[in-house]
Amino acid sequence: MPYYECVYIARSDIAASQVDTLTADLKKIIDDNGGEVTKTEYWGLKSLAYRIKKNRKGHYSLLNLDAPADALKEMERNMRLNEDIIRYMSVRVDELEEGPSIMMQGRSGRGRNRRSRDQQEGGTGKAQAETASAAPATAPKASADATTDSGSGADKPEDSST
Repeated sequence: MPYYECVYIARSDIAASQVDTLTADLKKIIDDNGGEVTKTEYWGLKSLAYRIKKNRKGHYSLLNLDAPADALKEMERNMRLNEDIIRYMSVRVDELEEGPSIMMQGRSGRGRNRRSRDQQEGGTGKAQAETASAAPATAPKASADATTDSGSGADKPEDSST
């Protein structure tokens, strides 16, 4: 059977427990149609990039499916009919992701890599900021050399006595 990842956004005015109930209902639809939900993740209440059906926030949820296409179509039909689901997207994938998705991995883990990379380059962010502030002090020298160049003579004032 093909593999799918399905993410849906539920309205912000419902509770997280109702989102879990929605996920359970969708899981039951897939199971009844010969498929299997291998992983479910609740990503939480997040701000939307733009308003969708007068909502500025939404509850995000992910379903990893191992199901036939007919089961997916039936689940999507039920999502369209459900007023609590404001947007969904299903994507066919070659293989399902093991472990937590990128959304479930904490930001602190990604930030740690950035800090360790800065230290490997030989300094901290403060030292790099001081180096950057020292760079403009040498810039006027370069611009002064550029004005002394007498290539075309366009910079020279015209002599009105001729």
